[in-house]
Amino acid sequence: MIEIKNITKKASNKTILDDITMTIEEGTLVVLVGPSGCGKTTTLKLINKLIKPTSGEIYIDDKPISKENTIELRRKIGYVIQNTGLFPHLTIKENIELIPRLKKEKTIEEIEGNTVELLKMVDLEHDHYINKYPSELSGGQQQRVGVARALATDADIILMDEPFSALDPITRTSLQEQLYTLQYELKKTIVFVTHDMDEALKIADKICIMNNGKIAQYDTPENILRNPANDFVKDFIGIDRVWNNPEYIKAKDIMIKEPICVKPSRTIIQGIEIMRTSKVDSLLVVDKDGKLKGIVTSKDIKLNVNKSEPLENIMTTEVLLVNEEDNLVDILNVMNEHSVGYIPVVSQDEKLAGLITRSSLLSVLSGQFIEGEVNILG
Repeated sequence: MIEIKNITKKASNKTILDDITMTIEEGTLVVLVGPSGCGKTTTLKLINKLIKPTSGEIYIDDKPISKENTIELRRKIGYVIQNTGLFPHLTIKENIELIPRLKKEKTIEEIEGNTVELLKMVDLEHDHYINKYPSELSGGQQQRVGVARALATDADIILMDEPFSALDPITRTSLQEQLYTLQYELKKTIVFVTHDMDEALKIADKICIMNNGKIAQYDTPENILRNPANDFVKDFIGIDRVWNNPEYIKAKDIMIKEPICVKPSRTIIQGIEIMRTSKVDSLLVVDKDGKLKGIVTSKDIKLNVNKSEPLENIMTTEVLLVNEEDNLVDILNVMNEHSVGYIPVVSQDEKLAGLITRSSLLSVLSGQFIEGEVNILG
């Protein structure tokens, strides 16, 4: 775990970081993002003592790094930068094995075996690349080697300073996916700096948005998209960002929150009148605790001659449901798979929370589109 406590950094009477405090949990990938000059790279460099704070302290596993031997500290932290930082006069093998050989914690055979495994991990065929020099590799391949070298230190913490920003979009997307997969498997503590919010959303467990040396918001990607802390965050992530990431749009965001409900004891004739006055063709049947028991459609009612019959005798009890935390992508998949035009939404305690219909979906989505158009024309 990394704890940054009340860190201030000043240079030439300019405040680069202004009393920032944050905790980076072990095994998480945290992205520092923000405009140029916001302090994100300075924060990264403070963690491995490339620079020292003016005041405050950073703790790694409850130990203040100001008391740690700088060389020993850096050997325990992997570091990947934009231009890879590979030594041009060393082969790929020599680059990856440099720190492990200096540490002398493993045998040469173990180090060499680990190098082969690491190259496989980053999708580089070791027989083909292991004895090449950095200049013989593409930019994307060099970045893969940079990641492998950082992992070779056996570090629990890896710092990454805009490692993919100079790459073409296809290579960049590929490496983002690979980093996400590696993190899922290895559970390292990774601090990743970028200026690109899209990149942050693709890979982060938590995102720290910075502005003018301060933390504007530090939270999960979902919470930042759904609940931006202030106008700066809202403008930085973009007004349509959440709608461009439908996995963050929940049923509770798009459902009709007060659908027409009736008790099971209501008669068919009463159901007909409720449908007529409410201008609906179905009724959700709930018990006294608000739990969904079934659904009655106009078709069900027409099939029954005895209009005094209670609705519980004719309702359909096998009802397709979604949870209020289910996302838009999953909901649309369920509706399409089962060819239904509506779907009730229930809470964690199985109480009816709302209703999603195809028309309500169209209304919400088109409303968002119109709002976006208004903001653009603004």
